[in-house]
Amino acid sequence: MIFEAQVVDPTPERERQVLLDCVEQAVYAEEMGFDRVWAVEHHSLTQYAHMSASEIFLTWVAARTQRIRIGHGVVTMPFGYQHPVRVAERAAMLDVLSGGRVDIGAGRGATRQEMSMYGVRAEDTYPQMEEALRIFSNAWREPSFEWHGSLDIGPGAILPRPVQAPHPPLFMACSKHDTLKLAAELGIGALVMGFAGADDVRDMRKTYDEAVAARTGERLVSDRTNDHLSALCPTVVLDDAERALRLGTRGQRFFAEAIAHWYGNAPAPTGYAEDEDHVAAMAEDRDRLVAKLHEADIPARPADTGTFNAEHAYGDADTAVDYVRRLAEIGVDEVMCLIQMGTVPQDVCMETIRQWGERVIPRFRQGADR
Repeated sequence: MIFEAQVVDPTPERERQVLLDCVEQAVYAEEMGFDRVWAVEHHSLTQYAHMSASEIFLTWVAARTQRIRIGHGVVTMPFGYQHPVRVAERAAMLDVLSGGRVDIGAGRGATRQEMSMYGVRAEDTYPQMEEALRIFSNAWREPSFEWHGSLDIGPGAILPRPVQAPHPPLFMACSKHDTLKLAAELGIGALVMGFAGADDVRDMRKTYDEAVAARTGERLVSDRTNDHLSALCPTVVLDDAERALRLGTRGQRFFAEAIAHWYGNAPAPTGYAEDEDHVAAMAEDRDRLVAKLHEADIPARPADTGTFNAEHAYGDADTAVDYVRRLAEIGVDEVMCLIQMGTVPQDVCMETIRQWGERVIPRFRQGADR
């Protein structure tokens, strides 16, 4: 599961409740058999993501669980957001306290809003993210660490040392085929947006695998490669399949409009009535976006229009099983459930987690009859 901590009505009281709700969901996810929770890191993106300090959220979850893996999906790595040594120290501390359950994803934090809050320049985000990954992957290989690149670090010990040697597994957020190729060249796992549907995930899997096969090793950030691809799966599952579709697409519509607001300067999202036809509304939004891109002579790509695709794991448990089976046949290594979308009520999130735990996940465990 992945958490954005989205808030429709961002009062302080509602914000606090959503963060506590996310913790409750994450703890229940372990009980229901999920393997990993991911938490994003975003800054100042009102409504879209109130998860600004995911290291604190994940520590709170780790303290209340025993088995489930704890994933940063992702840490904003450009130096203006945080020094790479501080990222390493925090990750190692959580790895020790959680018993070696930490995964680290890297991201750029490249919205104009976020960069303006921290004085980050867009042109620095890719090179600094890559350098931060190299620093992180080398931080504990020797008793005393030093680095001389864009940053001059040390010599000195980076403490504590993580349980997972030489470092926790590395990942990268990948919303475009170019970033998938970069992740493969760097030898790190890919966390891909799967909004555009299974066919687009298939194309992304192919792009990633081809880049892994073609890499020379010159750009690897570590001698421990991680060729794991995790695909997003928006989902709401209830016994009432029609209501699950309404609530799921309503949540996704909020998510899509929040992304369009912060990444494309569109109007801020609003709440919606449950009985609206959100599938049709998203199709209209998609058509408007495609027309706008065509006017500007820009091709409409799945990455641009995918958030308006409603064909996901919305329905009853059999619907979810069928969608996961499609992803499994494509060869994804992990299905990353997106349940906490702004307008989805907490009781529906919890019921969806229960349905996945009791009726979906068991169908895909090793040796299970799918």
